[in-house]
Amino acid sequence: MLKSHKNYYEILGVTPDIELFQLKSIYRRLVRKYHPDVNPDGETFFKDITEAYEVLSDEKLKKQYDTINGFFKSSKKSDTSDDVYRKTFRKATEPSFEKNESAQKSKTENINESKKIHNEKQFTDVINDIIDGFSQKNKKTAKNKKLEPKKGADIYADVIISLKESITGTHKLVNIITTSICPKCGGRKFINGSKCPECSGKGEITQHQKINVTIPANIKNSSKLRLPGEGKKGMHGGKNGDLYLKITIEPDSFFKVDGIDLLCEVPISPYEAVLGGDIKIPSFNSEVTLTLPKFTKAGQVFRISGAGLKKNNLVGDIIVTVKIQIPDSISEKEIVLYKALKDISGASLRKNLI
Repeated sequence: MLKSHKNYYEILGVTPDIELFQLKSIYRRLVRKYHPDVNPDGETFFKDITEAYEVLSDEKLKKQYDTINGFFKSSKKSDTSDDVYRKTFRKATEPSFEKNESAQKSKTENINESKKIHNEKQFTDVINDIIDGFSQKNKKTAKNKKLEPKKGADIYADVIISLKESITGTHKLVNIITTSICPKCGGRKFINGSKCPECSGKGEITQHQKINVTIPANIKNSSKLRLPGEGKKGMHGGKNGDLYLKITIEPDSFFKVDGIDLLCEVPISPYEAVLGGDIKIPSFNSEVTLTLPKFTKAGQVFRISGAGLKKNNLVGDIIVTVKIQIPDSISEKEIVLYKALKDISGASLRKNLI
């Protein structure tokens, strides 16, 4: 309950004969200038101008306030300039009966001490009743005001997976930053006219959250996954937002993706190229077998059907390009055999170069 008597006209910089529409205009201008969100140093003055406006904008409360504090409408037409609005008037604590000093002296001499105390108490009680009326009006308005449900904001995040994970499916622990309503101020941003210390006047707090996400098999690069209700918290009973994940498949060191086909390059030894035979090709599901024909040439391309990627009802292939490669280390026995092969070889591979 307010115990001091404030000059509401002086606080707002207006005259007692101001019209309501002018008062509203000035109040809005002061709010824009001194609201704590805009001007952190203006919190105290913001509370004063709000209190003053609530009283002066209410016809009944204004009449009581003017009567108690001796404010009367000026006979001159009010001006709308800032010079007139900034004029200072009689202090709120100055009784109206002090206008006639000689008459007041006569009255004061006939008033005993007990009646003085009684009148002072009455004066304070009336002021407090005005302020209480203002407070109760605010409480009633806030109670009756229905806050509409507000859906929480959506959150967007990127998830990087390997090519193998995109084919077989996987689980990923995703770190996201989300917000929830401040538990201290309930999203109102202010407590007793000051910024909430818990959320610094934001009305919400930031939290780091880990979510275990299932990545389905055969997902494509740049696909988006939607997780309903995993976004920011809704307000006033509103639904939570959604979490959207963009899937990025990192390049694989062995396979390259071509549509639904997987391309790879496989080394073979000289004897495998000449003799042919079965070789094992790695795959994300299981190893597959490629049968090399005799006299396979370097750069020859082979196709393994049904071992590629899946899309809808289609299944791609693994396309293998072979290259003949000499091992990094060769035994003495192998060198002897290569020399013997050289001695018995009669074919010339370079006879038709020119």
